Amino acid sequence: MTIHLFILIKIEMKSKITKSRAAILVSQNMPLEIDIIDFPEKLEFGQVIVKVEVSGICGSQIGEIDGHKGQDKFLPHLLGHEGCGRVIQIGEGVNTVKEGDKVVLHWKAGAGIQSNTPKYLWRGKTLNAGWITTFNDYAIISENRCTKIPIDTDSTVASLMGCAITTGFGVIENNAKLKMGESVVIFGSGGIGLSMIQAAKSLSAWPIIAVDIYQNRLNLAKDIGATHTINSKNEDAFNRLNKIFKNSSLDVFIDNTGVPSIIENGYQLTKKDGKIILVGVPKLGQNINIYSLSMHFGKQMIGSFGGSSQPEKDIPRYLNHVDKNKIDMNKLISKTFSIEEINNAIDSMRDGTTAGRVLINF
Repeated sequence: MTIHLFILIKIEMKSKITKSRAAILVSQNMPLEIDIIDFPEKLEFGQVIVKVEVSGICGSQIGEIDGHKGQDKFLPHLLGHEGCGRVIQIGEGVNTVKEGDKVVLHWKAGAGIQSNTPKYLWRGKTLNAGWITTFNDYAIISENRCTKIPIDTDSTVASLMGCAITTGFGVIENNAKLKMGESVVIFGSGGIGLSMIQAAKSLSAWPIIAVDIYQNRLNLAKDIGATHTINSKNEDAFNRLNKIFKNSSLDVFIDNTGVPSIIENGYQLTKKDGKIILVGVPKLGQNINIYSLSMHFGKQMIGSFGGSSQPEKDIPRYLNHVDKNKIDMNKLISKTFSIEEINNAIDSMRDGTTAGRVLINF
């Protein structure tokens, strides 16, 4: 099997990649279109062609489809920002990866060159794409969005390192700076929220409280480390939280929803020198209203940018944690779909059918 796979990779590297299947965002609030896209004649400086093996679907992609940040000026374009694959070809200047390497594909810039964005064609017209896209089975990726990993690393687990794990663990380690015995509320328990719960457990935080509107997510949250769960669809979450944290004794409140009222209530709930970490982003035009006096006396509100992670340093560290059985990534994976089923996969995330991360397997 290994020999056959190696031969296949060598043939792909010798063959020029000219086309790829892809899921394309053509119009906001509409299903993605699955079609064939054309590659440019040659790679530019710092670009890498990767055969994508597995891609995760992050909630931020759903935000792009739904237009949470307003009108999309780059339509039509490709999507996807976490995955795992193999390097098929490298452009000039690339020196952190080579042909045949297995790599994690991540949206946050890491080591290497930041190249120009690729110039794909679709139906004879320009198709926009960023420095990384993973909803296509072959992709032109900027070198600094690829991190080499051991060749025998499980691709499914590795794909989570592109965003869910690096962001979730990074928020806990770098933004919250959570310490042993400190309390944390994680409001929103999707793929990134579940990663935060595992990170908080690994640091022996207590209590670790997961809040969500889907019971299956809360069941999974409990399984991987949450000490308490609250279904905010069935009860007033902040009424319950105020009973738990009398006299505003909560150390860290993390919001993954971007809902202003949740952020405002979390600000009130947190103790005078506590932290409020904003991971979710409110929709354009929805503003947060807080009385900021507490911030002059030690309370902090921090907007997280990918958990302040450094992919080239953090990904090997987290993978080592997986190897030592300190964390179980497989529990975070709910279901795997094909690229042709990607709209069904997205729907399963919208309606809460899937609890953890949803993956596309190429």
